[in-house]
Amino acid sequence: MVNNRYEQLKKAELGAIISIAAYILVSAMKLIVGNMANSEALRADGLNNFTDILASVAVLIGLHISQKPADAEHRYGHWKAENVASLVTSFIMLLVGLQVLYSSILSVINKKMESPDITAAIVGLVSAVIMYGVYFFNKRLSEEVKSPGLLAAAKDNRSDTWTSIGTAIAVFAASFNLGWLDSVAAIVVALLILKTAIDIFKESVFTLSDGFDQEELDQFNEAIRHIQQVQSVKNIKGRSYGSNIYLDVTVTMRPELTVKESHDVADQIENLLRDKFQVFETDVHVEPSE
Repeated sequence: MVNNRYEQLKKAELGAIISIAAYILVSAMKLIVGNMANSEALRADGLNNFTDILASVAVLIGLHISQKPADAEHRYGHWKAENVASLVTSFIMLLVGLQVLYSSILSVINKKMESPDITAAIVGLVSAVIMYGVYFFNKRLSEEVKSPGLLAAAKDNRSDTWTSIGTAIAVFAASFNLGWLDSVAAIVVALLILKTAIDIFKESVFTLSDGFDQEELDQFNEAIRHIQQVQSVKNIKGRSYGSNIYLDVTVTMRPELTVKESHDVADQIENLLRDKFQVFETDVHVEPSE
C-alpha cells in the first residue's frame, strides 16, 4: 500500500504542474492588460492568481517531499510536508490580500474612478475558460489518485473561474462611465483572497495540531463494532499525515480467545478500515472484556 501511495503522489504532481502553468499564463495576462486597460479589478485578480502560483508551487514541493520514505528522524515518513507547505502558502496569500485591499480602498478614497478599457473584461472571460479547464482536469485526477490536497487545489481552480467571471462583469459594467465599480470589484477580490488564506490556515493548523473530524471517527467506530468478535470499542484516536489517516484503536474481546484468534480479528479490523475508508495505517490494541 505504501508503494501504491507513492505512485499516486507522483501522478498528483502533474495536476500541480498544470495549475502552475495555467496560473502563470492568466496572472501575466491580467497584470499586463490590467495596467494597460487601467483596471484595478483585473490587477487585483492578477495578484490573486499570483498567490495561486505560490500555492501550487507549495503543493508541488509538498507532494515531492511527501514521497521521501521514512528515516531515522521521521519514523512516520514525510507526509506532513504538504500541510507545512499549505501553512506557508496561507501566510503569503494573507500578505498579498492585505496589500490588494489597502491599494483598492486607497483608490476609492482618492477617487481614482477612471473607466477601464473593455479589453480587461475579455481577458477576464478568457482566463475563466482556462481555469475551468484546469479545474475539470484536476478534479478528475484527484478522484483517480485519491488526493485531498489536489482536490482542494481543484476547488481553488473553480473559485478562480468564478472570480474571473465576476471581474469581467464588473469591468464591463465599469466601462460605461461607472469607474467606481472597478474599484469595488477589486475590494471584493481582495476579501476573497483573505478568506481563502484564512481557510487554508485554519485547515493546516487543524491537521498539524493532530485535529481530526469526530464524524469520521464515529464512522470508523460503527464499522468496527459490527465485527462479531469485538465486544466494544474502548477508544479510537486519529491523526492525519498529509492525506494519509493513522488510527489507534483499543477494542475489547472475550478473554478466552487465543492470541492467534485475537490477532486475526485485529487484522480484520485493519483490512476493513483500509478497504472501506482508505485508512493508511491502524494500530489495534486488544483488551479482555469484563
